[in-house]
This record gives sequence, structure tokens and C-alpha cells, in this order.
Amino acid sequence: MAKGSLVSGSIWDEYSNIVVDRMNNPRHQGHITEEEAEAMNAKLIVADFGAESCGDAVRLYWAVENGTDKIVGSKFKSFGCGTAIASSDIMTELCMGKTVDEAVKITNIDVEKAMRDTPDTPAVPPQKMHCSVMAYDVIKKAAATYKGVDIESFESEHIICECARVTQDTLVDVIKINDLKTIEEIIDFTKAGGFCKSCIKPGGHEAKDIYLVDILKQTREEMERERLESLASSSKEDDFASMSLVQKIRAVDKVVDEMIRPMLVMDGGDMEVVDIKEEDGYYDIYIRYLGACSSCATGSTGTLYAIESTLKQSLDDNVRVMPI
Repeated sequence: MAKGSLVSGSIWDEYSNIVVDRMNNPRHQGHITEEEAEAMNAKLIVADFGAESCGDAVRLYWAVENGTDKIVGSKFKSFGCGTAIASSDIMTELCMGKTVDEAVKITNIDVEKAMRDTPDTPAVPPQKMHCSVMAYDVIKKAAATYKGVDIESFESEHIICECARVTQDTLVDVIKINDLKTIEEIIDFTKAGGFCKSCIKPGGHEAKDIYLVDILKQTREEMERERLESLASSSKEDDFASMSLVQKIRAVDKVVDEMIRPMLVMDGGDMEVVDIKEEDGYYDIYIRYLGACSSCATGSTGTLYAIESTLKQSLDDNVRVMPI
């Protein structure tokens, strides 16, 4: 049945044409035998992965060329929905010609984007994003089998949102640096929780050890403790040298908001703090000029001197300002 034959606005419209085509006409469904792998001068790898939440399962076959680690043959079998078949077919195709080390870097986001008709339109509805996650996981299982290691060795951080591959550390940092207060803001900034929504709170498609609501609550509590501790010990903006990176960024933003930005806005300009790095005892504050400041000749002379001088007086004598 053609995609356009159903009523406009139905759930069918949330699937890309590529997904519809691949679920009905998969290019790489099948298997590879030991004999076929040997004929390719390759080692046969067979990996299985299943999603307990929906009962879908996929088996991945790789023929890995001896001496090069290159995947010269790739097939799959899928026991699941049409989206699982389409995701597995695209995943299998993405593996072809890559080394095992290259293939393990393929993520579920790569799979989902490869199924899109247009770059900015998701290929599947949010609740089906887990199918591309399963495709990503079976790649890791195949790579682990080939290398003789545990699958967990490919994950160095705790993934909270499997759909968008967002880690707990990233979520905490983004919440702190951007002073996020709601789940909606987290979704806007990180895309975590924007797909199947299982990671937002209990009761979703898949059970989690920790949810976005927990991370937001814990991080906001930690931020409040840091704020109270900061108020309890104030010197020259609370001893800039001893601050954490997040505290340094906040201190710089405070000085910019109170003492620098008003001066720039008067002339139609503005600036933003991009990063802070420590280099040979100096605190290099990287800024980007905005508005009229971005084309002003004094951005590298008088204006830069005024910004740097204000930050030095307010924060630390070792501050250096680096326009980018």
C-alpha cells in the first residue's frame, strides 16, 4: 500500500517513505553461512539482541575480513514490527565497508537520520525510536563478540536517554550551566526525552533506573547548596581560582550582565561567553561578539581592553579575554 493512499493526518504520515519502503522491501534481510564467510576470506560473527519492552529482536550477521577487520558482508533477520525491520536494514547497510571499530561508532541517531526523507523531519514517531536503539545495540553486541570483550566496554558513561544518546553527566552540566528549571527546557536543550519519552518519568515505554525528573530535582538541589555555600564565603567574587567551572561561568556571566553588557547594548552590540579554559596559570575567557560589536574595529582593541579590565578587577588578575 502506498503511503499516500491513506487519509492525510493519520499515524501513517509520521513514517518516512524510506521507512515504508525498507519495511516492505528490505535490501539486506537474510543470513551469512560459514562457507560464504570463508569464501570472502572472512570470519563469521552472529549477534542477537532483543528489546524486552516490546518483544522485538534482531540477529546481525557480519563477515569480517581477515587481517583488515573490515565488514565485507552484512545481513540481518528481524523478529518484530515493520519499523524494526526498516531500522535493521538501514543499520546493516551502514555497517558495510567499515571496520569493526568504525561500525561500533554508528549510533541510533545515525540510523534514524539515514531513514529520513528530509534532514529536519523525523523518520518515525517518537514511540518507535527504540527500534533504532535496538539496531545500535546489536552492532555493539557484534563488535563485542568479534573482539572478545563485554558489551558494556563500549559504554563509558551512563546513558539516560537511549533515543538521543544523552548521558547523565551531560544532563547535569547542561542543567547547571543554563540554569534549567523544567523538563521542557531539558528537552529543548538536549533532545533527551523528546522521542519515546520513557526517560522522563516512571510509567513510560521502558523502565529506567533514574529519570529526567530525578536528575532535575537532584541537580537543582545541588545548585541551591552551591549557591548557599557561595554566599557563605565571599571575597573577590568568592576567590575565582577555587571555583568549579560552572561557578566560574556564573561569576563571569554575573559581571557581564551587571557591568559590561549595558555598555555594549548602548551602542547596539552584545557578547556571549563561549568557554573558559585554564592555560599556564591564566583563565582564558572565550567570548563571541554579537550585534554591532561583531563588526566593530575596537573589538580587538579598546572594547576588548575594557571588557578584560572589568573582569580582572571583579574576578582575578590572571583573566584573559579571547574573542573568537
